[in-house]
Amino acid sequence: MLEIDAALVSTLVASQFPRWAELPVRAVANGGWDNRTFHLGDVMSVRLPSAERYVAQVEKEHRWLPILAGHLPLPIPAPLAMGRPDAGYPWPWSIYGWIEGDRASRDTISDLTAFAEDLADFLIAFRKVDASDGPAAGTHNFHRGGSLAVYDGEARHALAALADELDVGLLTEVWERALASNWRDRPVWVHGDIAEGNLLARNGRLSAVIDFGSSGVGDPSSDLVIAWTLFDEQARDAFRARIGLDRQTWERARGWCLWKALITIAAHRHEDREKADIHRRWINRIVAGPLGGI
Repeated sequence: MLEIDAALVSTLVASQFPRWAELPVRAVANGGWDNRTFHLGDVMSVRLPSAERYVAQVEKEHRWLPILAGHLPLPIPAPLAMGRPDAGYPWPWSIYGWIEGDRASRDTISDLTAFAEDLADFLIAFRKVDASDGPAAGTHNFHRGGSLAVYDGEARHALAALADELDVGLLTEVWERALASNWRDRPVWVHGDIAEGNLLARNGRLSAVIDFGSSGVGDPSSDLVIAWTLFDEQARDAFRARIGLDRQTWERARGWCLWKALITIAAHRHEDREKADIHRRWINRIVAGPLGGI
């Protein structure tokens, strides 16, 4: 990971986009991990990959976000300019219009069920956009939209490491059911990281969807993980009823959630217990009741 600070961003902007050189630069609260984000004045943001594995996302967003925006019911980021390597920073970077809103959470959402239905409507519209030329799942988006089998080794390694605290037999069954099917319809657009930090709320309602770095085309199951990471049972039921995908897609979604939870707990259970506990709660939800309430 590179050290990226406001001084570097100011230097890059002044060198390459002098019309914005006088605008103040300040870090965004919760400015991201894959990319570092900074305010540029009041109505723009600067977003810079933090490591080489995220660089392919820059050109992808500049190509596709303007096309996608016209088909979606909520605002998404609008690229304004693409920067080049400079001042010791080795990769392309982006300037976007700033989208106002609060990070989605139980505290900023007034009606979780209505929020779930609004998100389902957004994802339905997203799936309807022509994906015929879109980027297939791969390393550029960490295989979102692709096969869960890519992460089979990671999941089983984490299960073995956590055998002292988890029901490995039950979770192996959940994992293998997720692996047992594939998306057989045409490839559709996948956001790839539908999570609280990438959903904005205003006046308690879903107002925008951001960070399309993990987007691609393929199987939409990874976009359903939020059913267990944010929603309660009522909101999850409403989300499922609205979005209209089959049971096997939901089983794969449960697999995506399980994989992420397992590797996070295994990595952090000793030094970051709070983070590990959040992901333990995900696992509790995905095994509660038949198919985790789905």
